[in-house]
Amino acid sequence: MAETYDVIVLGSGPGGYVAAIRSAQLGLKTAIVERENLGGICLNWGCIPTKALLRSAEIFHYMNHAKDYGLAAEKITADLDAVVKRSRGVAKQLNQGVTHLMKKNKITVHMGEGKLVAKGKLAVTKDGKTEELSAKHIIVATGARARDLPFAPADGKRIWTYRHAMTPPEMPKKLLVIGSGAIGIEFASFYNDMGAEVTVVEMMDRIVPVEDADVSAFLEKALAKQGMKIMTGAGVESLKASATGVSASIKGKDGKVVNGEYSHCIVAIGIAPNSENIGLEALGVEQVKGHIKTDGLCRTNVEGLWAIGDITAPPWLAHKASHEGVIAAEAIAQALGNKDVHPHEMDVRNIPGCTYCHPQIASVGLTEAKAKEAGYSVKVGTFPFIGNGKAIALGEAEGFVKTVFDAKTGELLGAHMVGAEVTEMIQGYVVGKTLETTEVELMQTVFPHPTISEAMHESVLAAYGRALHI
Repeated sequence: MAETYDVIVLGSGPGGYVAAIRSAQLGLKTAIVERENLGGICLNWGCIPTKALLRSAEIFHYMNHAKDYGLAAEKITADLDAVVKRSRGVAKQLNQGVTHLMKKNKITVHMGEGKLVAKGKLAVTKDGKTEELSAKHIIVATGARARDLPFAPADGKRIWTYRHAMTPPEMPKKLLVIGSGAIGIEFASFYNDMGAEVTVVEMMDRIVPVEDADVSAFLEKALAKQGMKIMTGAGVESLKASATGVSASIKGKDGKVVNGEYSHCIVAIGIAPNSENIGLEALGVEQVKGHIKTDGLCRTNVEGLWAIGDITAPPWLAHKASHEGVIAAEAIAQALGNKDVHPHEMDVRNIPGCTYCHPQIASVGLTEAKAKEAGYSVKVGTFPFIGNGKAIALGEAEGFVKTVFDAKTGELLGAHMVGAEVTEMIQGYVVGKTLETTEVELMQTVFPHPTISEAMHESVLAAYGRALHI
């Protein structure tokens, strides 16, 4: 007889395991199905271990610039194997943490390949054996994987995806990075700081193209200053790996094709949803290019079936997935008769984006261009880090904060930052947007001194011609 639950979650990434925990907190009998590692890609092969790598590269960078701080450090070297080992240790620690959380919340874990076989029914296969589970509600949280170049699939030796780049068999000497989104630019930054010669190729007319144009322009100059070669408006025509390297033909924005030789290549051209072979078609689940279509409460078109995270619409971010996990769990609890929960619909305009390159990028809401395209009359304020005492004291005076307001109502439409620690500061603006703040509240907020966050206050003031330190 099939085991029966209130909720089964398929996939244990940052969306799935959070959905399971919140479901259990609400008194629902909950199970989670995972084919590989608890914590999914984010904890094991994504967000967290990459930040451990980037932290090592950051410290290595500062050690090599010790004299800028009146210090002396000689014969600085990097042990790539040790750096990777530390990163894997961090991932293991967090994987064990999720295992503990499953036990703490009395969530049943079923390891194996999960597949929807009927409405409310899920088959889990492991080592050739299959068990059937049933639930009143099922949440699909199977995530996504790196997209390959159709003419040059990753081999793990010379052509890498992000997963290969996290456990490199050797240190690249001359690295080609295809794609300048968050994943591509973070690995470009890591390997550049570690001493590789890095070239970034981006098909769009600017790097990190989802960001504000001013942020893209600033980052490109900063990375070029660090020694990176940036090619925008360019496409890779061919890519061939050999035992010793990679040959690439790259068509530049001028139409000319340049041939180059590299030791390794990282392909970071987007993601492909893990929507195959999980039974979606048999149930008639609506999809858009493989991504499951959902409403604001994460419901699919099939009653009792929900979907969250990278298997659904963008933005494809871990914190968006986690938040959707909470929304779905609370909506399910409400559907099952809990009158004390009040799920809210996801508002993608209030989801922050963070890129942990050097310098960092963080943003929320509309860019200046998108705000104008949407018909807003805007007031825009920009404040450079060179006008901030703390940034100068830290030796991190490169960067700026930009805020975009509705000129008519004062509504905060967007905030965009580049520089040291901006990924930690952006949450101030996210809270402000969620609370529907205007420039008045932000102007009246007292920011602590000395902090880089004062640049946030100054950028708001600058939008209304009131900046004090520039």
